[in-house]
Parts: sequence; C-alpha cells; structure tokens
Amino acid sequence: MNDVAIFWMQLSASLVVFGLVAVWYAWPALTRLPRKSALIALLFVHVPRYVGMTLLVTGMVDPKLPAEFLSSAAYGDLLEAALALACIFALRSNWRFAIPLVWVTNTWGFLDLLNGVRGVVQLNVPSFHLGTLWYIYTFYAPLVLVAHGMIFWLLLRSQRASANSSSPHGNS
Repeated sequence: MNDVAIFWMQLSASLVVFGLVAVWYAWPALTRLPRKSALIALLFVHVPRYVGMTLLVTGMVDPKLPAEFLSSAAYGDLLEAALALACIFALRSNWRFAIPLVWVTNTWGFLDLLNGVRGVVQLNVPSFHLGTLWYIYTFYAPLVLVAHGMIFWLLLRSQRASANSSSPHGNS
C-alpha cells in the first residue's frame, strides 16, 4: 500500500472510530448536560488547533508544499482555536452573545476544515513529507470534524426545541 492510500485509510478509520465513540458514548453523555456545558466540552476539542501553526515551522513539512496552502491552514486553525476559547469564556460567563458566537465559530471552523480538505485533495498533500503533521491530518482532523457535527447538532436541536416550545402547537 502506498503512502497516499495509507493516509486516506488512516483518516477514514479515525473518522469511523470517532464517529462511533461520539454516537455510542459522547452524545448520550452530552445530552444529559445543560447545553452550555455540552458546548464547552465540544469546543475544547477545537482549542488545540493552534498546533496547526506547526505548518509554518521551517523543516517540519516538505518545503515543496505551497506557502499559500500552509499559511491558510495554519492561520485558519489559529483563528479557530482563539474563537473556540472565546466561546468557552463567553458560555461560562453567560454572555448574551455566547450562542451566536458559537454559531459563528463552528461555521468558521467547519468551513476552514473543508477548505483544508480541498487543499489536501487538490495538492495531493499525502504525497509530500508531512513529518508529525501526518498525525494531525489522520487523527486530530477527523476528531475535529466529528466535534463540529456534534456542535451543529446541539445548536440545531436547541433551536428546534425553542421553536417548538414557543409555537402554539408545540409541546412543552
């Protein structure tokens, strides 16, 4: 099996494993928590995205990778990490704009992740030397993707519950 096939196999396996853990264990536990607490737990998954700045460290990845791709991925991850941390503080402090900030943060982070995947596919990134970044792509990125999905689900579920309780025909 070549490097590219191993990369996609590992990424896919991580996605399946984290998906199963989410469905079987994390989701049932999170739904028993208050919404803010569940969101905080999931947002903490995104705070270490600052590690993406490693893409800009000389000698860590193949110098043949385009600087534009590396900068976009690194700074996009850094912004997502900062936004996730801001959301955690906002939720813990019961700030009025906390939930809208979570929406913005999760949408930004998800789109940044999709943009990164687009770049990985277009450039065939697994064919380059990635050093320790290999593990970020094949292990951490799938975890982040699952966490994004769970955050969206919590936000939409809460929105639906609010709409139902305010509707004259909704159940309370």
